[in-house]
Amino acid sequence: MADPSHLIRQEIVSLTPYNAGLTIGEVRRLYDPPRIAKLGSNENPYGPSPAVAEALAATTGQLHLYPDPSGRDLAAAIADRHGVDPAQVILGNGSEDLIAVVCRTVLSPGDRMATLYPSFPLHEDYARLMGADVDRVTARADLSIDADGLLSAVRAAPKLVMFANPMNPVGSWLTGDQMRCVVETLPVETLLVVDEAYAEYAVGDGYVSVLDALKAADRSWLVLRTFSKAYGLAGLRIGYGIASSPALVAYLDRARTPFNTSALAQAAARAALEDPGHMATCISIVRSERARVREFLASRGIMAAPSNANFLFFDCGMESTVFATRLLERGVVVKPWKQDDYRSFVRVSIGLPSENEQFMAAIAETIA
Repeated sequence: MADPSHLIRQEIVSLTPYNAGLTIGEVRRLYDPPRIAKLGSNENPYGPSPAVAEALAATTGQLHLYPDPSGRDLAAAIADRHGVDPAQVILGNGSEDLIAVVCRTVLSPGDRMATLYPSFPLHEDYARLMGADVDRVTARADLSIDADGLLSAVRAAPKLVMFANPMNPVGSWLTGDQMRCVVETLPVETLLVVDEAYAEYAVGDGYVSVLDALKAADRSWLVLRTFSKAYGLAGLRIGYGIASSPALVAYLDRARTPFNTSALAQAAARAALEDPGHMATCISIVRSERARVREFLASRGIMAAPSNANFLFFDCGMESTVFATRLLERGVVVKPWKQDDYRSFVRVSIGLPSENEQFMAAIAETIA
């Protein structure tokens, strides 16, 4: 077979394939455990609101038609929820779709992008794909965010500053005061993108969404949210962004595919948005379980980073892929981290209480 490598852009060749994790089917085929706890992708184990199934059923009669390319009904509902103009809302095939759209829209070869580290890999990958250079602000030794380092990176006026808050994979977060400092420091020539994929889980402890601070800022910005996590719609792939202006959305629209969110996904997201009680119940249980799992890890001498999301990040004391394989043999799926300087770290999602019990039992056996 012909070798295509000479046809491929160097930016593609140099990228590390994204670690999407194993599916339940793959784990069953490879290890055949009696039970599987899928704790590698930060999904909501309780699933979406029951209203979602009704919304999907009501939409099936229109599957032969293209969806609204702008998702205007959903965008209006999102805008109402956040107190913005619907023209400031852009939809994506998951929020990572919008990360790619931003990078295609803004970055040129040689531009600089700043982010927190360790990072959600696609923040860096899509920037590098456009030929940009990435400046990392590495977490402190205790895995808290280096807020002073971030401010220094912002002052350097890169073309793009993009990071998650709460931080993925660590779970650390910037307080409202720290985020306001970032906003006040933001140069006019820099686009700020704050990925708030886990904002729904981030209750208290100084965390506030950056959106209110940004609304009054005369700068260009974008806040990303997703329906994949707390809303339980990961399988339908839908997220959204709230932009500083309709003009920014209009430019982003030129770089996205016209029908990047399906009619089913739009209908499901609207239904999920209208049932905040279901999500609040799920979040309450997850936060309680997160504390329980973190305490268990500490009792075994494993110190997980403080987290304001639906996962924990910890040093397993060995190559993370080896550790993760030992858990897979016990039917537990976690995410071994593969970025430099963090290859002994693992991220585990908080699942159902029974899944968390399975994880803790597997940890006990693995350590023993």
